[in-house]
Amino acid sequence: MKATPGSVNVPVVCAGARVSPGDVIVGDADGVCVVPRATAADIVRLGVERVAKEEKTRERLRKGELGLDFYGFRAKLAELGVRYVDADE
Repeated sequence: MKATPGSVNVPVVCAGARVSPGDVIVGDADGVCVVPRATAADIVRLGVERVAKEEKTRERLRKGELGLDFYGFRAKLAELGVRYVDADE
């Protein structure tokens, strides 16, 4: 049994990460991160923008467009002397 009541609303360190009162903890199958309270609103906005961008990318891929083209990799490969050969050729 504990002999003291402990502390609340104080910074702690968990798995090497400092967590301050009010920080937001975000986790998924890939891991967990600490978002400082002061930047949480910006991080949410950036996350929403990223999800929207990724959905547009997935839609382009579903329509048959190659990432090789819309990311501009074909030109970079050509600069490196690599010739892309389509499987249909």
